[in-house]
Amino acid sequence: MLSLRDFWRRHRRKVFLTVGVLGSGYFLCKFYNGYRRRLDTLEREFTVQRENEELIKAQMQAHFENIQRISDTMTLPHAMYSLSCQIADDLDLSQLLDRLIKGKGQPNTLTPLEKLESWDRLKILSFTRMALSVWATTVLSLYIKVQVNILGRHLYIDTARKLGSPNSMESGDAFDREDQQKFLGNVDFLSQYGLPTLISDMEAATKEVLKGKQLRDFFNYTTLCETIMQILDTFMSMGSPHHWIKYMMPEDVKLHTSSSSSEGLLHSDMTEFDQLMVEARSVLSSSEFGNIIKISLKTVVENMGAKFREASLASDMPLAKVLPQVALMCPLLLEEPSKNQFIQVIKYIPEVELFFTLLYSNMPSA
Repeated sequence: MLSLRDFWRRHRRKVFLTVGVLGSGYFLCKFYNGYRRRLDTLEREFTVQRENEELIKAQMQAHFENIQRISDTMTLPHAMYSLSCQIADDLDLSQLLDRLIKGKGQPNTLTPLEKLESWDRLKILSFTRMALSVWATTVLSLYIKVQVNILGRHLYIDTARKLGSPNSMESGDAFDREDQQKFLGNVDFLSQYGLPTLISDMEAATKEVLKGKQLRDFFNYTTLCETIMQILDTFMSMGSPHHWIKYMMPEDVKLHTSSSSSEGLLHSDMTEFDQLMVEARSVLSSSEFGNIIKISLKTVVENMGAKFREASLASDMPLAKVLPQVALMCPLLLEEPSKNQFIQVIKYIPEVELFFTLLYSNMPSA
């Protein structure tokens, strides 16, 4: 007994120290194990979240590429073909040309006044068709890119919301696809409904610019391009700042609620198609898109200038002899997209690329 007390007296500090070390080690192990479990849980959650994000990106990219492919291979070619056919019908110059040719072969067929009126009409219609072809090709190709970016953004949001809910995704895809096709199909509005008013307004702008220009006035590729830009500038400045949107999409009460849509405050009776159209009108009405149109129109006209220069218009010649070159340029502007160099030029304008990059990344998520 004494030896035990004597041992305790001599070694109790060591015992306390040993117990303290062992106790601290035990609690440290418990703490470490708990920390490792929490860390493993966080790592698993992070891995799952990362996998979900990668899945969202992959699905979004697949959806977006599908929409882009549909747009490039079906929507734009179809829209350009319809537009080309309609412009050819509504701005047919063949009757005027036949009349002038007949008057030249049979001098007594037309009086000098009738001949002068026919030439003046041919001048107006040739430049109207040229300016309209430039404008319609440019704006239509840009409008379809707006549609694709809006759809791409919505597909990203929908994919993120539906991830992990296969039944919800299956039931929603058919509805989404129907509205997407309807939205893309709206590009036909220009050729089916907007073109008559567009022709009338473009002709008015053409008459305003050409009223002081005579058939004997000398033109070269520079003055010709300047004249076309003057017509386009005059046309764009007519009416309200965004008057031209009426040629591209229908005027509907729901389409004028874009200010509320940007905040996600859509009317309860608005379909997804209505929302897509609201967002498209909002983009088209923006000052940034207006600047993109100006840059694109100028670029297209400059590229036309190079074509005119190649077509023996480097030197001055009377306007009457320039009109055939103007007529020949219109079909090139309305060629199908894969062969249309003007549409390709628009696509790779740096400002256009930047605009659509920002549009896609900053689209409202309402």
